[in-house]
Amino acid sequence: MSTISLLGASKKTSKAISRINRNSKLFKVILQAVQEKKAEEIVSLDLRKIPEAVADFFIICQASSTTQVRAIADNVEHRVKELCLETPYRHEGMNALQWVLVDYVNIVVHVFQPETRKFYRLEEMWSDAEQQEHS
Repeated sequence: MSTISLLGASKKTSKAISRINRNSKLFKVILQAVQEKKAEEIVSLDLRKIPEAVADFFIICQASSTTQVRAIADNVEHRVKELCLETPYRHEGMNALQWVLVDYVNIVVHVFQPETRKFYRLEEMWSDAEQQEHS
């Protein structure tokens, strides 16, 4: 098969790949996982219309203690692996537990301590994104 026909074939298959949205299983499982561990002030940011964005969605929440931050992050990883058969691309912040990031490439979960969340103000930094609160 020629190089040109291979390029054309990859374009056809890439159109079949669906984008992530708020109804996607991964999104719903992550949201449920943070809610199970009583995360507070849960917000999702839809970054799909922002060209500079590194993901399609951020899910941001906070916890009142380092123990709860760890429990939320661990539950996200556990539930996603159990129900979606996916492991995170990476996670950061598990030592200090002030801001834990769990990266699933299309969705990045941010679990903050309240003071750290106020300091970094991700919602303000990405204010162009459509924001939705989740209770």
